[in-house]
Amino acid sequence: MISRKVQKDLMTFIMYIFGFLLLWEWLRPLEQLTDTSNIGVFLLFIFTSLLLSFTGTPVLIGGCIKWVFIVVALHILYIDEAFFQFKWVFVFITDFIESFQLVFASDWVNLSNLFRSFLFFVLLWLMTYLIQYWLINRMQILIFFFMTLVYITVLDTFTPYEAGLAIVRTVISGFAVLGMLTFFRLLDKEGIKKETTLSRKWMVPLVTMIVVSVGFGLAAPKAEPIWPDPVPYLTSYGKGSGEGTGVQKIGYGLDDSSLGGPFMGDNQVIFTVEAESRHYWKVETKDVYTGKGWITSGSREVRSPFGSADQVPITSFFNSPGIEMVKESSTVYSLTNNSHIVYPLGIQKIDAASFYSYELEVDTEKIHSLEGDSPASIKQYTLDYAVPRYSVTALNEASSEENIAVNNELINRYTQLPEDLPLRIQDLAKEITDGKDSWFEKARELERYFSRSGYTYDQKDVAIPADGEDYVDQFLFDTKQGYCDNFSTSMVVMARSIGIPARWVKGYTEGEYKGISESGSRMFEITNNNAHSWVEVYFPGIGWVPFEPTQGFSNSVQFNFDTASQSHDLPPEMNPEELEKDKPELKEINEKQPVANEGSFKKFFIPIENFFEAYWKMIALSILVLAVCAFVIYRIRGRWLPYYLTWRFKWTRKDENFQKAYLLLLRELDRYGLHRKDGQTLRDYADYIDRFFSSREMGRLTARYEQLIYRGSLQKGSWMETKELWENLIKKTIA
Repeated sequence: MISRKVQKDLMTFIMYIFGFLLLWEWLRPLEQLTDTSNIGVFLLFIFTSLLLSFTGTPVLIGGCIKWVFIVVALHILYIDEAFFQFKWVFVFITDFIESFQLVFASDWVNLSNLFRSFLFFVLLWLMTYLIQYWLINRMQILIFFFMTLVYITVLDTFTPYEAGLAIVRTVISGFAVLGMLTFFRLLDKEGIKKETTLSRKWMVPLVTMIVVSVGFGLAAPKAEPIWPDPVPYLTSYGKGSGEGTGVQKIGYGLDDSSLGGPFMGDNQVIFTVEAESRHYWKVETKDVYTGKGWITSGSREVRSPFGSADQVPITSFFNSPGIEMVKESSTVYSLTNNSHIVYPLGIQKIDAASFYSYELEVDTEKIHSLEGDSPASIKQYTLDYAVPRYSVTALNEASSEENIAVNNELINRYTQLPEDLPLRIQDLAKEITDGKDSWFEKARELERYFSRSGYTYDQKDVAIPADGEDYVDQFLFDTKQGYCDNFSTSMVVMARSIGIPARWVKGYTEGEYKGISESGSRMFEITNNNAHSWVEVYFPGIGWVPFEPTQGFSNSVQFNFDTASQSHDLPPEMNPEELEKDKPELKEINEKQPVANEGSFKKFFIPIENFFEAYWKMIALSILVLAVCAFVIYRIRGRWLPYYLTWRFKWTRKDENFQKAYLLLLRELDRYGLHRKDGQTLRDYADYIDRFFSSREMGRLTARYEQLIYRGSLQKGSWMETKELWENLIKKTIA
């Protein structure tokens, strides 16, 4: 049996402890920047592995102990069955086979959490072996120490992770290990026997040096940075190249069990679409709120297969007199290897190549795409769906006692809440909906509550609930700032607390409008930044109706307000006359140029060729001079470009020019140095500009621009009313 000859004195043990601390610094950021949880289990595995190495445990016995640890840990984390019944063995085998198939298909996104955790354990096993090898065999750990410093400083620079104390801890641990390894190397080189008195004589100066150095570094005054911050440059460079930047990125993910915390934007394009109207793109729903996030009550393995010729087995709403439906279709062009379908509300049919098939997760309504029996990414598919227009009268009548009794089982499922949910959440929901009778009126009040009660949209300064703290309670009463997950989860929980069935929906917003395609459809581009969550409320006899509580986002669902009283009760942005304007009038001009025949083209080209042969030197010099002039003009564009733009739009009176002028203003403000942050809403950016220039001009312009974006039209004369505001802001960018 192979065993290790390891020094088991106090200094070697201390050296192992510092090696453990260095490895710990690699794991600390994971809880904040990724979906990884239960870090304590992985730390215990590292400690156990290093302890086995220190005690000189034979390799075979140590390996068996580590394998048992991994199996038990995975069972505790992911399996509900009793350990000694061994039913989990089949679950492990099945999960690993499916995961290896996904690995060979390069579908890394859909790997199970169990398999990911297993791979992470293997990685930690390898890292602990390397630590032992560097410490005991090579007695050199400088490279690992340097890599640890680079790792935490990069995270500190480019992510929300604050690594100030981490750098101090790493320096202390690294210098201590380096000092002890140097001592051991000197003893080996000189053939000196290790003695306690000799070790003390070396360790006391080492500890003193580390304490003095660290103390002086912390206490000394800090000079201002000599070099400018590279992050804005790198970020802008990434944008210019069309690639997303950032370490932790927003986007669609599988694990929503622990919500909260900041994220960084990601401009990677996920898919593009040609659609007749704009709407959200759904991926899946979840029904169980845990107090920290969302999970699914049923199994993801319960699936309903169907083919391209079949009707999609999803019933979003019923064929009811209370719903008017308009048939539409969209074509999706996927740019990733995701093996799932994104689809709008009212999906009916998926049209793709005949060799593709599909499976619907019954409990989440997620649609998987398959080629044979393997997950497959479909690069292009067309969706047929019905766009609903809900009757408000029917929605108000849907929550009658008779309808509720018929749908009792479904209502119980979608009104689930944790037993320890703070009571003040329900009290707040009752206060918001006081005086409203129907579910629809109450849902509308909950949806509006966030826009008039001091809640703000924020992607960076977002809290993570502590142990024993409820995610929704923290957002509603303490922080009052967050992103879509905070708003949508809070509305679902408040609706459920007063008996209204609601569920949490994940997917993407409509994305960025890119113009008109050759087929006449509207083109949209959807990136990871468009990942979003919203709310669906169930109305008996009607079906699921989307609601949008998140600040800065608007609900594209259409309502038919049957009576005048309902219409007057609406806020201005939901006036039925405006809701009819779903699509702006868009025109495309095709100009056909005459094509010359081949003979006339040759006759025209010959004198040009002779001219270039005779004067190519002069032409090259002229091009060089023009290039230099163009470069100089470009470098001083801050002095003349605002005047040009002002002159360009001075005499125009068409309201259609407002959008182009506003986008040019954003570009000039960015050039001036007033950069818009990733994920920052236009309204927040306008507040920042107005504070910088001590004015209110940008806010007024942005309000008009939002009216154009969300309603699809402007009031007549809007450009003439706002042109002076625009000119004032443009002139302020003169540099």
